[in-house]
This record gives sequence, structure tokens and C-alpha cells, in this order.
Amino acid sequence: MIRRTKIVATLGPASCTNPKVLERMIRAGVDVVRINFSHGTREQHLKNAEMTRSIAHSLGQTVGVLADLQGPKIRIGEFEQGKIRLDIGDKFILDAACKLGDQERVGLDYKELPNDVEPGATLMLDDGRIVLNVSMVKDDQIICVVEQGGVLSNNKGINRKGGGLGAPALTAKDIEDIKIAADMSADYLAVSFVRSGDDIRQAREMMLAAGGKSLVMAKIERTEAILALDDILDASDAIMVARGDLAIEVGDAAVPALQKKMIRTARSNNKVVVTATQMMESMISSPIPTRAEVSDVANAVLDGTDAVMLSAESAAGDYPVESVAAMARVCLEAEKEYLVSVDRRRQPPNHPASIEEAIARATMFTASGLQIRAIAALTQSGETALLMSRRSSKVPIVALSPHESTRQKVTLFRGVYPVEFGHGLNDPEIILERAEEELLNRGIVRNGDMMIMTIGEPIGKTGGTNTMKIIRVGESITKEEDTIIENA
Repeated sequence: MIRRTKIVATLGPASCTNPKVLERMIRAGVDVVRINFSHGTREQHLKNAEMTRSIAHSLGQTVGVLADLQGPKIRIGEFEQGKIRLDIGDKFILDAACKLGDQERVGLDYKELPNDVEPGATLMLDDGRIVLNVSMVKDDQIICVVEQGGVLSNNKGINRKGGGLGAPALTAKDIEDIKIAADMSADYLAVSFVRSGDDIRQAREMMLAAGGKSLVMAKIERTEAILALDDILDASDAIMVARGDLAIEVGDAAVPALQKKMIRTARSNNKVVVTATQMMESMISSPIPTRAEVSDVANAVLDGTDAVMLSAESAAGDYPVESVAAMARVCLEAEKEYLVSVDRRRQPPNHPASIEEAIARATMFTASGLQIRAIAALTQSGETALLMSRRSSKVPIVALSPHESTRQKVTLFRGVYPVEFGHGLNDPEIILERAEEELLNRGIVRNGDMMIMTIGEPIGKTGGTNTMKIIRVGESITKEEDTIIENA
């Protein structure tokens, strides 16, 4: 329980073909695996989720599962020769009716694109490598002039500069994939290309209808999502700063400031936030990261992100284990400098919204003033642990829960560590004594240390944390032993 920032690693051929590789990745520091529904089959996804949990269990660890929906495919079609080269000034047509492309035109996967653009609009293809200016829209055809040329190959993505594409966040494929996510008991469901809070509400309804209980994460990668951030945060449990498509729509120079804003706003709204995209991209083919990548990961940690994410580095790269280990090293080093508390950056509301939040605030305030070694949060839902983790502190928050689903979900909370505890216990005094013993036996605390415990009464009620207790480790156990001796 040293590193506070969590690591999300995307599964792929490099990491899930051989269970030994995944085991090494978990040992190196993976807290949550991302299953990318843009690739693979239902059977592969279910197998990977089961394999992850099985390996984690064998290691005595808890690893969460994030199911990431593909979202709308706004892409060009295929070329007869596989690729073409466009030069500045060339005329080029995006044609929804075209079957196979050539030097003059190419088809579209998203047939509604002609309805979303007008003369003067700028379209960015292949992550912005190709730039087209729309000169005319006629029926199914978008007639463009090339502003930035290069090689264009099959199925490359399309973005509109400044946003404005009308493709719905949830496609027919996504709706079916939500059922798969429910079947695998995914801990988080990430929704791609979110435009508003309604996209998240719709995804949550579908997840519940499928029998799933995943927390819902909004991927912020559209201009519209930035404008609707408050509504999206209100509807979601977490957000992902998905910097790839976002950078294309808003411009790469705008992303760093937006990243800081999103992390700050998410935390102040008691939401989880993940920072993603190209964090250690060079490690796809290199055993060490670049200095710029190290700074990028460290900066996200200093911003207060809950987690940092590996994509192709762990899914398809040559060094998946090394990528995780490098990211863990950087997080640990950056956390040494993470001294500015979140409440000093942006004060929370004067009045807590619930008894749970009042207890969480009081706990973190007390922990910062006394020499507290650890906080034991006895929790049914994980909500109290989340509220505590929104406040900056070096004190580890141990989420003690009998529910596996709760322990899985807190794997993404910064500074929170899940521990299985509490099965069959109902007496508050016994629970507190056993919790103290649990932390003592695990070496988290030692006799004489001070620690804080939070608990709710009546026992077992979700959302019922209403008590904070400060104890000195060993005192209650010593008193119990003395009583046994006296009685003897």
C-alpha cells in the first residue's frame, strides 16, 4: 500500500494470450484491466475477464474490470489499392454511396456524415494527419479540397474540427456489448464519444436492464462533451480524459489545460477520473519511456488523477510488463511531490451533502492533523471510501468490505486499497476489534499507532456510515487479554 495512483492496462494479444504475462503485469502494478470492445469476440471478452480475476485471486489481489464500448465508427471505407496519396490542393470526395475508393473518392461507414457538415467545415482524417476543407455538399457527396496531405489508407477515422458530428454515442453494437459487459460483471462501463448526460443515463438504463451493476464512465473526447461537462458528471460515476480524439476536435494545444480542468472538476464533484491516451506510446517498441512521457504521467499524478491508463503499450506492444512497471515507478516518484491538498485548490461546498460525506470530511481532516497511520473504512458500497479519496492525504484508506463487487470497484479510487472483511459479523464492537486485527496482521499498522475507523449502524445497511472512531492500535486487544487473565 505505497502507490496511490491506480494503473489501468488494456488487454490485447501482448497481454492476454499468455496468462503468465498477465500475471507479471498484475505483479508489476495493474489495478484495473481495460477490455476494449473495438476488438475481439464475446467469448474472448468473457474469457479475459475471468482469467484476470482468477490470476488476481491466486495472487491474493483484487483487480477491477473496465469494459470499454467502441462507440460510433465515423470512418472512411476501403480503397481498391489499399491506400492513396493526397497532395495539398487536390480535390477529394467523401461519398456515402461509394463502394470501393480510388484516387478521387472514398466511401463512408457513417452514412449520415453529409448531413453533419457544410461548406467551410474542416474534417480531420487519420488522427489529424490528413486535413480536408469542405467546399460543397451534394446529396451523398462531401466535396473537399486537401489542406494537409499524405498517405491515406483503409478505414481511417474522421473528426470534425470544433465538433458537431451527430452520430449517437450508443450504436447497435454497443447495445449488444452492454449485455456482454453485464454478463462478465464488469466493474466499470466506459461509454465512447459522449455528448451529454443523457448518453450516460441511457447506457446505465441498458446496463441495469441487462442485469449488470457496472459504474458508468464517460469518455470525454468530443467538443460537445466539454461544453456539457457538468451534466455529464452529474449523470456518471467516472470520466476518462480521452486525449486522442479530443485533441483532434479542440486542437492539441488546448488539451493540457482541459485535462487539468476535468480532473479538478471531477474530484470536486466526488467523481473518479482516469487520464488516458499515448501516456507511454514509445514503449510499444522500446523498453524505456521517453522523458516527455515520464513528465506526462507525472503531471497527471500531480493534477490529482485517480488513474493513468496504458492502451497499445500493454495491448499490442513488445514490452507490456515493462510499461506497467515504468508507469508505477513514475507514479510513486510524482506522489512524493503531491503535497497540495485538493481542498486548497478548490474548496468543497460549506455543507456536506450527506452524513456519509460529513464523516468522510471529518475523517480526512482528523487524519491530516494527527499522526494517523491508516484509515479503515468498513463499507458496503464503497461510497465512504470514494468520498475520503477526493481529499488529498498520504494516509492509506483501507476499504474493508464483504462484497466482492465493492472491492472490485474501489480498485480505481486513488489511495484506496480493497480488503475482504466482515463476512457473518454483526456486532459493531467485534467488527471494530477484528478490523484492527486485520490491519495489524497485514502490517499496515503496528501496536502503538493511531488509526481511524469508520462504520455505519445498523450494520449491513448500504449508505449508512455514521461513526468515526480514533483508536490506538493494540489497546483494545491488550485490555481484552488483561480481562481474560483476571477472570482466570
